[in-house]
Amino acid sequence: QSVIQLHEGYVANHSAPHHFCYTNTRVPQWHNIWTRMQIRVKSSRMIRVTQVGSEEELEGSSVWNIVFSFLKEKLNDTSIDVDLYSNKTCLKVELLEAGTTYCVALFRRFDPKLFLVFFLGLLLFFCGDMLSRSQLFYYSAGISFGLLASLLILVYMMSKVMPRKSPVYILLVGGWSFSLYLLQLIFKNLREICKSYWQYLLGYLLLVGFVSFGVCYRYGPLENKRSISLLSWALQLLGLLLMYSGIQIHPVALALVVIAICTKNLDYPLQWAFTAYRRVQSARLGPSPPCLLTEEEYRLQGEVETRKALEELRNYCRSPDFSAWTAVSRIQSPKRFADFVGGACHVTPNEVSVHEQEYSLDDIFEDELSEEDEKEN
Repeated sequence: QSVIQLHEGYVANHSAPHHFCYTNTRVPQWHNIWTRMQIRVKSSRMIRVTQVGSEEELEGSSVWNIVFSFLKEKLNDTSIDVDLYSNKTCLKVELLEAGTTYCVALFRRFDPKLFLVFFLGLLLFFCGDMLSRSQLFYYSAGISFGLLASLLILVYMMSKVMPRKSPVYILLVGGWSFSLYLLQLIFKNLREICKSYWQYLLGYLLLVGFVSFGVCYRYGPLENKRSISLLSWALQLLGLLLMYSGIQIHPVALALVVIAICTKNLDYPLQWAFTAYRRVQSARLGPSPPCLLTEEEYRLQGEVETRKALEELRNYCRSPDFSAWTAVSRIQSPKRFADFVGGACHVTPNEVSVHEQEYSLDDIFEDELSEEDEKEN
């Protein structure tokens, strides 16, 4: 069959099976970060749409293509996303009933879903620490996971109940992929299901939601610090993946992910930069001269250290490890020692006055002046 080449803005109606290919000639720019290109196929009846990577694969029929064609959903309204970096995207449309007409359109537009995915990833990355400790997030995530994974859990339970040699057990070998296919089918037809079977959908949501809440309430929120840290790291990693997948331009997505990581851990780069700057400055200027104490600083430091050492000595004398009788037998004034341990001053007023007369700083300063005068004379 001839291959119809698609271009942006292409809209055409067809009534026969055809092969279509789109060749990308535009280089993605930074303003296309939330731009999506899609090929939409809409028909009046059920058709089968198969996407391939090149024109050669349109005519080929491998075993995997045959299996995939059986598993491929028959739709009358489907959209195929075109990667902005792909060189060529091809598809073939097969009619299942005679007299079917379908419309093929190729367009480029701003997709708000991509922006929502990016914003959700940004929220999970920066609020992962807070969400991992929130009880509301714990129960909400548990109920949502129970609603989405109920089909997988059902297949798992059936595989445990079925006997090993049962023929039905063979069908459960591909049960997980079949469950994922069912989830995809349900989400694509969610609007029709909500309109026609809303009673069953509401009952399913209430039943599975109540069971999921019971399981979450039975085990309770996370309390172990390591479990909370693992959940926080998982949420942050999921946030980074959503941020990257929500942007179509790969270099811009990678740059925003790196900026987000640096912004969240801004303290560490600043500390590293400041430490490196200090080392460079110290290596350039050489060792700095020691800072000398002034007379007032010297006096205050001596008083503080003396007071601290005397308090440590009193605490040691009051402790059970101190041998009081041995110490009393060796000192000349046991009463003065007992008063000191009780909180009294370690020197008498007479000793203070004698010390000030002999070792006062004023006398020392006068002696130094007199020595300098003698040297000058």
